[in-house]
Amino acid sequence: MTSPEPPEPPEPAGGDPTSAPDRWVPLHQLFRAMDDEIGEVYALRGIHGVRPRFAYPLIRLAHTGPLTIRELADSLDRSHSAVSQTLTAMRREGLIDSAPGEEDARTRRITLTERGRALVPFLEAEWRATHAVVAELDDELPYPLSTAAVALARALERRSMKDRILDRLEEPS
Repeated sequence: MTSPEPPEPPEPAGGDPTSAPDRWVPLHQLFRAMDDEIGEVYALRGIHGVRPRFAYPLIRLAHTGPLTIRELADSLDRSHSAVSQTLTAMRREGLIDSAPGEEDARTRRITLTERGRALVPFLEAEWRATHAVVAELDDELPYPLSTAAVALARALERRSMKDRILDRLEEPS
């Protein structure tokens, strides 16, 4: 059984281009819904104020020890800005702390608090369970999402997103 092809979005008639159906919306909604359900697992275990996006940096810090924001961002393959925003939210929840760097006081070394450290065993178990579920779901699909992601990455290696957009971009007059 093959999955139905998404409908071709109609071209907006000179008006608001955001009013046309967006092929990205279902994917964004799906990821948001899955993250929300992971958050529900946390709540069922009595863990409040912890978002699924906190798991990766908390687990990494537990295994590496204190890191600067840049070091943590690099180790997670995330942008400095994204990690900084996540760390701000984690600090509000009492999961991390920071202190001036030893060599450069302008940098901050991020450390786990007692609460953050105490969550790591559960987060590691949830991480493993989530990855097993993702593999299970991937196997259930007629065309695995992981295969689609690799195919998409290869297509973008052949011709970048930027180049594709620039080829279609009509400059306003």
